[in-house]
Amino acid sequence: MKKWIWLVFLTLAVATVTVISGFWQQPEKPKVMAKIQVEAPKPQPKAPARVNEPLNLPQVSSDRLFSHLQNLNFQRYTDRERSRTRKYIIEELQKIGWQPKLQKFDRGINVFAERKGSNKDAGAILLAAHYDTVAKSPGADDNASGVAVILEIARLLGSQKTPRTLQLAFFDQEESGLWGSKAFVAKKKNLDHLQGAIVMDMVGYACYTPGCQKYPQGLPITPPGDTGNFLAVIGDTEHLPILHAFQRKIFPDQPLAEPLKSSSSKKSLPPIFALPVPLKGLLIPDTLRSDHAPFWLQGVGAVLVTDTANLRTPHYHQLSDTPTNINRPFFAGSAQVITNATAKLLNSTDSLATPET
Repeated sequence: MKKWIWLVFLTLAVATVTVISGFWQQPEKPKVMAKIQVEAPKPQPKAPARVNEPLNLPQVSSDRLFSHLQNLNFQRYTDRERSRTRKYIIEELQKIGWQPKLQKFDRGINVFAERKGSNKDAGAILLAAHYDTVAKSPGADDNASGVAVILEIARLLGSQKTPRTLQLAFFDQEESGLWGSKAFVAKKKNLDHLQGAIVMDMVGYACYTPGCQKYPQGLPITPPGDTGNFLAVIGDTEHLPILHAFQRKIFPDQPLAEPLKSSSSKKSLPPIFALPVPLKGLLIPDTLRSDHAPFWLQGVGAVLVTDTANLRTPHYHQLSDTPTNINRPFFAGSAQVITNATAKLLNSTDSLATPET
C-alpha cells in the first residue's frame, strides 16, 4: 500500500515539473507578434539627393549688376580715368565690408581684396577681371561687365563662411598687354595659397542670328552652334575640376555644353560651352588673349569666362560698347552661372588638379 502511494506521488510530481517546464519554455512567437502589433513603424531613411540637384545658391540682382555698368559708363584708358575707376571699385567694396588694397606695379595699379576661409589648408579661389579699356570705348562689355560680376559676388558671398578663402583682383592695363595679371602672378605671395582663378572678360553680350557666332581654328571639341547664346568657359586640361564646376552634368562622349536652370528664380541660364585647352593654349593662340593666360604659364589652374568678344559682338573696342547694347537677361544669367561655380569651389576642399589616370 505504501509503495503504491509513493508511486502515485512520484507520478504527480513528474507531471507537475513537466507542466511547469513546458510553461517556461513556450515558443516566443506569440510575444513577438504582440510586440509587432503595437510597435510604431520605424521612420524610413530619407531618399538620397538626386545627382546634379541644384544647390540653394544666392541669386544675383540684375538691377545691381546693371547699376555698376551705368556707373562705369566712361572710357577707362587714361591715368585719371583709371584712377576714377579704382576709386569706384574701392568704395563699392568698402560699403559691403571688404578692405581692398592697392598693388602697384611699373605700368599701373591692381586692386586686391580677400575674405579668409575657415580652413587654412584649403587654399583660395580668386575672382579677377580687368577694369581698363582701349581708347575711345566706354567698355560696357569689355570689361565693366566682369567688374560688375565680381562686385555682385563680393556682396553675395563676402559674408559667407566657406572652407576656402575668397580673393578678388581687379587688373589694370590688360588692354595694353596683360600687364596687371602678369605683375600679379610675378609676386610669389599672391600665388602661395591660390588653388584656382576665375577670370571674367566680357560676359554681357549675346546674339541670336544664325551665323553671328564665330570660332577660332583648331578647337579640340565641336562648338555648340553658330548663334551666340552661350557662355564660354575656357580652362586648361591640367585643372579640369575648375572647368567642371561650371557644369551640372558631364557627358564625356558629347561636347561639353548644356543648358542650366536657376534653382530658385526658375529662369533659364545661358548654356555653357566648356572648352578644355591642352598644352597651355600654345596651339590655339586665341585662347590666350586675356588675364587667365599668365596663370596658366605659372602652372595655376584658371578659367576664362567670356561671351567670346570679337568672335560674337560687333561692338568690340568700339564707341558703341555701351550699356544699351548689353543683353540684360544674358548678363544676369552669366553672373548667376559664375556665382554658382564660385560657391561650389569655395565650399569644397577637393584638389582642383586633373586626376591622374
